[in-house]
Amino acid sequence: MNLELWQGGLVMFAAMFIGLSKTAIGGLGMVSVTIFANIIPAREASGFVLPLLICGDLVAVKSYRTHTQWRHLVRLFPWTAGGVILGWLAMGRIDDRQASLIIGAIVIVMVGLHLWRRRKAGAGAEVTAEMGFAAMIGVLAGFTTLVANAAGPLMAIYLLAMRLPKMEFMGTSAVFFFLINLFKVPFMMDLGLINTGSFTNNLVLAPAGFGGALIGRTLLKRIDQRLFENLALWLSAVAGVKLLC
Repeated sequence: MNLELWQGGLVMFAAMFIGLSKTAIGGLGMVSVTIFANIIPAREASGFVLPLLICGDLVAVKSYRTHTQWRHLVRLFPWTAGGVILGWLAMGRIDDRQASLIIGAIVIVMVGLHLWRRRKAGAGAEVTAEMGFAAMIGVLAGFTTLVANAAGPLMAIYLLAMRLPKMEFMGTSAVFFFLINLFKVPFMMDLGLINTGSFTNNLVLAPAGFGGALIGRTLLKRIDQRLFENLALWLSAVAGVKLLC
C-alpha cells in the first residue's frame, strides 16, 4: 500500500478509531469504514479493515465478556451467518465502482438507522423481540458486515430493542462482532481481499487499533458519547456521499 504522508496519517487515525469504536464510541466505526474506502479501492477496503476490527474485538471481549447475554446471540447467529454468505456471493460479482456505490449507500442507510434508533430509544419506544425481528436484523447485519463492515447500527437497534443495560450491551456486542468477524475471514480470503500484502499492512496499523481500544475502555464511563457520536455520524454521512459521487 503506497500512500502519501497525509494518507498514511489518516489511515493511522482510522485504525485508532476502529479500536475506539469497539470499546467506547460506536459511531466512529463508520468513520473508519469510509476513510479506508475512500483511500483504498472500496472492494479491497472491506477485507483490509477486517483484521484491524478483530484486534479491537479482542480488547472489547476481554473488557466486557462477563456481561455477555448469550440468549440474544444464539437467536441472531444463524441468520447473520446466512447474511454473510449472501454478502460473499455479492462481493464475488462486483467491481470497485459498484463496491463504492454499495458501501456508500450502506453507510448512508446505517447513519439513518443509527439516528432512528436513537430517536426511538429516547422516546422509550419498544421494538418487538420476536424471531422475525431477529431474523431480519441478523440477515441484514450479516450482509452489511461482509460488504462494508458497517453493521454496528443494526446491532445497536437490536440490542436497544432488547432493553440491555450499557455494560450488557457492550459485552453482547463485543462477543457478537468478534465471532462474526472471525467467521468472515475465510470468505474474505477466498475473495482475495485478505492476503499477504494486506496483512503485512495490518501489522503496521495494529498498534493504533489496540491503542484506540485501550483508550476507549478507559473513556467509556466518562466520555460525552452523544457529542462524539454526532460528529462521527456527520463525518460518515459526508464520506458516504463522496463514495456515491
